[in-house]
This record gives sequence, structure tokens and C-alpha cells, in this order.
Amino acid sequence: MILNLAKRRKTVRKFKKEKPPIEKILKSIEAAKEAPSGMNAQPWHFIIIETSERKREIRGLCEEGEKKFYEKMKGKLGEWLQDKGFMWEKPFLSDAPYLLLVFTDVRAPFAVQSTWLTIGYLLLALEEEGLGTVTYTPPNLREIENLLGVPKYYRLQTILPIGYPNDEKPKYERKALEDVISFEKFGKDEF
Repeated sequence: MILNLAKRRKTVRKFKKEKPPIEKILKSIEAAKEAPSGMNAQPWHFIIIETSERKREIRGLCEEGEKKFYEKMKGKLGEWLQDKGFMWEKPFLSDAPYLLLVFTDVRAPFAVQSTWLTIGYLLLALEEEGLGTVTYTPPNLREIENLLGVPKYYRLQTILPIGYPNDEKPKYERKALEDVISFEKFGKDEF
């Protein structure tokens, strides 16, 4: 059941060394590409990275951007990141057996929304395959796009490190259904 799958799925930043069969990722992408899109443009594109060298290059670029991002970080987000122990270092980018980069063709109508729909499908499909991931969007997207020779009309949306989970951290609690639903108008109504 899809609800059980969604309740089970959590963010994973630590992975086992064992490399999953590539077929599990391809099957997940096969499911993800069935997502709806504006004008049926299907504006997404996926790049699978599995070589250690390329993963290290991507991690290096991302961490350079993260250092700058964390230096400026203030306010509520900064407090939350510090409270949770997040740092500019992103070891999951080189530790995960695979990186799956998801791009959107910005020429398509509702391209970003459509691509994030496919990412949602992808997250559930990966969970069904017993694989874990985190949606990671680096602060310096253009540098990653340049490294990978991405056409000028495509934009990186997220990097998904993928592998068998080795992360015991529990899933963050979700809001109650009555806290996210209104009827007839926006606001707190009786459920």
C-alpha cells in the first residue's frame, strides 16, 4: 500500500558499502517517469554517477559551495541546521554507491513542478526497492552543471545519493492530518 511505503520512507545520509544492482535504480526511474507533467512535456533528465572519481569531484564542488553557504547562514534555518548537527561536509556524496542527478528542462511549461513530481515518484520507488536516499540540492548548481556538460536550458534540481541504508536515525515526525487540511477556505476549521 502506498501509505505504508510513504510512512516508512525517510531521509538517509549513511549507506552500506554493498553496491545495489543498477537494475533497482533503473526500475525506480522507470516508475518515476510515469509522473504527470505540464503539456506532457516530461521535462526531466537523469544522470547516474557511480565512479569514485566523479563522485569525489561532485562532492568537492558541493562542499566549496556549502562552506560559503554556512558562513552566511543565520536565522531560523541556521539555528535548525546547528541544532541537528549539519555541517558543510557532505560525505554521503562520495560514500553512496550511486549519485542520481535530476535535471529539468526549463523550456517546458511547469517544468520545475513537473520534475519535483517525478522526484516524489522516484523517492517512493527507491523505498520500494529497499534503497535509501536524501534529496540534496547544492548551493552552487551551475558549477555541477558545468562539470557534467549540461545543456544551458537544463537546471539541476537535486542530487540523490543512493544505496542500502545504514542510518539508524529515526524519521522526523510528521504533522497531524488535521494540521495540514482546511475545508472551503484556508484556515483552521473543525475536522
